[in-house]
Amino acid sequence: MKLSSCHIIATISIFFLSSTLYGQGLEFKGNDYPIDERTSYNVFNDTPIQFSDKFNISFEMSLTRPSRLGYIVRIKNENNKIYNLSYYNDGIFSVFKLNEEGKNSLIAAKFETKDLVASRWFQVSIKFDLQKDSLCLAIKQQKFFVHNLELPSKWTPDIYFGKSDYMIDVPVFSIRQLIISDDKQQYNFPLDESEGEEVHSIEGKVFGQVSNPKWLINESYNWAQKYKFTSSSVAGYNFDDLTDNIYIFNKDTLITYNLYSGDVICNSLANKCPIDIFLGTNFWNSGANKLYVYEVHVDDAGKPTVATLDLRAKEWTVVSNENLPMQLHHHSVAYDRENERHFIFGGFGDIYYSKELYVYNYNKNRLDSVVLKGDRIEPRYFSSMGYRKDDNSLYIYGGMGNESGEQIVGRQYFYDLHKVDLNNNTVSKLWEIPWNRENIVPVREMVIQDDSYFYTLCYPEHCSNTYLKLYRFAFKDGAFQILGDSIPIRSEKIKTKANLYYSDKLNKLFAVVQEFDDDDISSSVGVYSLAFPPISHAPLSAYKPHSKNSEFTFQILIALLILLVIVIISALIFFIRRRSHEKQGANDKKTIINPVNVKCSTSLEQNLVKANSIYLFGEFMVRDRQNKDITYMFSTKLKQVFLSILQYSPKGGISSQRLSELFWPGKSEDKVKNSRGVAINHVRGILKEIDGIELVYDKGLFRIEYTDEFYCDYLACVKLLMINNTGGNATELIGIVSRGKFLRSIDMPEFDSFKGNLEQKLEPVLLIEIENCFKKEAYKIVVALCKSLFHIDPINDEALCYTIQSLTKMNMVNEAKVQYLQFCVEYMNTINREYTYSFMDLQKRSIH
Repeated sequence: MKLSSCHIIATISIFFLSSTLYGQGLEFKGNDYPIDERTSYNVFNDTPIQFSDKFNISFEMSLTRPSRLGYIVRIKNENNKIYNLSYYNDGIFSVFKLNEEGKNSLIAAKFETKDLVASRWFQVSIKFDLQKDSLCLAIKQQKFFVHNLELPSKWTPDIYFGKSDYMIDVPVFSIRQLIISDDKQQYNFPLDESEGEEVHSIEGKVFGQVSNPKWLINESYNWAQKYKFTSSSVAGYNFDDLTDNIYIFNKDTLITYNLYSGDVICNSLANKCPIDIFLGTNFWNSGANKLYVYEVHVDDAGKPTVATLDLRAKEWTVVSNENLPMQLHHHSVAYDRENERHFIFGGFGDIYYSKELYVYNYNKNRLDSVVLKGDRIEPRYFSSMGYRKDDNSLYIYGGMGNESGEQIVGRQYFYDLHKVDLNNNTVSKLWEIPWNRENIVPVREMVIQDDSYFYTLCYPEHCSNTYLKLYRFAFKDGAFQILGDSIPIRSEKIKTKANLYYSDKLNKLFAVVQEFDDDDISSSVGVYSLAFPPISHAPLSAYKPHSKNSEFTFQILIALLILLVIVIISALIFFIRRRSHEKQGANDKKTIINPVNVKCSTSLEQNLVKANSIYLFGEFMVRDRQNKDITYMFSTKLKQVFLSILQYSPKGGISSQRLSELFWPGKSEDKVKNSRGVAINHVRGILKEIDGIELVYDKGLFRIEYTDEFYCDYLACVKLLMINNTGGNATELIGIVSRGKFLRSIDMPEFDSFKGNLEQKLEPVLLIEIENCFKKEAYKIVVALCKSLFHIDPINDEALCYTIQSLTKMNMVNEAKVQYLQFCVEYMNTINREYTYSFMDLQKRSIH
């Protein structure tokens, strides 16, 4: 067998459809995980909330992967009476039981499992009528009642989803849009967090806590690699959206990969493909259950150009010897299922670009040219095409080529959209958008969900090692948005290609990437998934870590708001008086509050970012040799791998084994080796976009080497700290640390020592500089340095004192009070007691 399948790279996917603008929900890690790693969600986290007369729990639920059995939710009252909703699946039917725990089953609701899975999300509610002493369980609009439960008139519940106490059996399921209510109050939890264990209400207030969560919103941003296959001979692939199968084939082997189950079936074919597969181009005929593999042009006239692979008989059959006049690399394709028509457009071959549109004629088994009229489409390749059933039209986006079609003239990139009305074969140019970014090309097919937008993958094909990004374009005007993270692709070879598909059943986008090796024959095919609808990065950062609420914190926040109003009013009065004084002459001007004269440099303007640089203070940022922001190229995993290598580089480097232990623990060696190699190659590829830095492997260790062409704020900071007295470098140090906390967005225990070692060296240096600048009356610098020190130690009493006295010296007392109150909030949340010194105490304290 020439085509071999590799291991699973990612876990089974989650199938859901969002009713909001983006995917959300909480998946529970179930019985497949060790007990300590199963998900437990405490809704109110021991906060007593009382419900009267009625008590309702409702949520949407999804059976990600039907499990055998387990508990969905447990509800306790003050008398330790417990009700639970359990789940059992026998393979065909799913049974939900509402039980009075430890006594008896009250309700049993039976459904066909396939119907629940097909629903993606279904509504579940448990309604306690405390007055009528009854209970109603509703699942998928079916209602089940039970009476005479001896319910209390008021209830202060503890509500747990998933693992709870000794109830450790947890099925794999997901919930979202959780609502707890009675007739007078309602608590709404969208469950749209992306990280952490805190759960927020719809108002943004922290209520509950969840351990071992899997936040589904990440599935709409992070592409997950599902499988990877390799072939030693030229291969091709296609997607059947009716069965959710991806077919990967070469001349003698067919692999069927089912996107729902993850099952892989490998079949040896009855005979070898009768055509010489050069590009692997093909289309799928679902009605005939056949793959049509074609080569638009072969050098030897009379040789077969189209052959079908019958998926039932696993047999190849020649159907055509028709030959087009030129090769068409990277032509676009589209499929009209209703009329069983396959279209191809454009392409490149024999130093020419094509502008021809062809349709496959099943009766004659050949590609027939479609004569177009209307607006002109310039000859091009690397365009993206899709078919819309509602208006019986093809849509062709982008690509590159030129007006003449001759390669020797040079090429230009197109960012336009053309419509081909198949009712009369008329072309209309809908729009062309200006492009001031790096040039990119799309993949050959687009995904069209409605008449508003189309989706396609785009990438800079002129880079050897680059990344595919998902773009959503508006049909109306070309307005676009980049969604999701990136997929790496090595585009060195012209045969390398990628495509985008959509599964309506699974509500997911799937990307397939085929990368050819140096021999232009062997290749690898990777399959990636992304939950639909995809999102940008913004929703992932909707919540910031919150501390526990307290009455003191609330009072301080109110005080801060009042102070803010006072500051605004004071500023207005100040400017009104200033205008009045300006009219009175020079003597009156002397009464205006002026900044204190600073005797050393007070230039606190933010340093301009540099080309060929990496910034680790504040938000992680990377700039290439053109000073373009290429931070997006670093996925979370790649960022962590790079930082680990950088951390260990001063000691000679980090070994492969140590990298594996850090980032791929518990995996077999063959899986780790592949994942590690891919990550290292991607990091090395990104660093090639930056001058002066290189990832090298020497004597069994990976390390980072760099020259003066490369700038890193961390390395610059370390260099400054090696100087006993920073002296005239204070401004440079401020420029570094003012960006924010070191590795602010990196939250892994493995980097704690990395952060701690630097901060341990940085803190005393900052304190010395603060004292020196305060003596020189450089109060602006003092405030800036104290702010940086708070990144290291948020409750540093000395920094607070310097801040308050510096702001007071600059006649900024209101700002000083705001700083004091913010410090008090942080102090309370950190050590759970009030700060003992008053504002006036700090103003009067002797600090030099």
